[in-house]
Amino acid sequence: MVTIVDYGSGNLRSVQKAFERLGAEARITADPQVVAEAERVVLPGVGSFGDAMRALRDRGLVDPLIAHVRADKPFFGICMGLQLLFETGWEGGRHEGLGLLPGEVVRFDLPAGLKVPHMGWNTVRWRTPAAEADASGWYYFVHSYHARPRDESVVTAVTDYGGDFCAAVARGRLFATQFHPEKSQTIGLRLLASFVGRD
Repeated sequence: MVTIVDYGSGNLRSVQKAFERLGAEARITADPQVVAEAERVVLPGVGSFGDAMRALRDRGLVDPLIAHVRADKPFFGICMGLQLLFETGWEGGRHEGLGLLPGEVVRFDLPAGLKVPHMGWNTVRWRTPAAEADASGWYYFVHSYHARPRDESVVTAVTDYGGDFCAAVARGRLFATQFHPEKSQTIGLRLLASFVGRD
């Protein structure tokens, strides 16, 4: 069973449908107790860092999410779900994140001619094998901010957009992507399938 955390994000159903295409049972919940007891947790998300953290706090979801990751249970973060893992986000001021990974989330500072948000298809360069899948290829991105980890060892993939930025992180059973695997066709589904099959 895959448990998808609902904190008011807009892309919950597309994530659920992607898992269902793989034959996996996937539920959407805002219940902290369900998250606390979950075997596999997915934290998706679009929107702003501060609003997302406020919604997680208001729904009582911060503690069960932190406990899940610290217990080294399977966790998959998508887009905002990657950014929230870090200590600080700077979208519209300074905001405290979940603090599970050291670092901050900052706005793109790009050369002339490159637009913010970074939106569309881009390639990903994997530093380590991604969940035992053949993960080289094109993925779908839409974001104006990106993570700047202090611990480079957690960065498992980078993408070039006016310079390299962190496209995926991994530590233990935690895995998170800045891109949207649920919108990345076959190659994205491979990553989700590897998460479903992970012990």
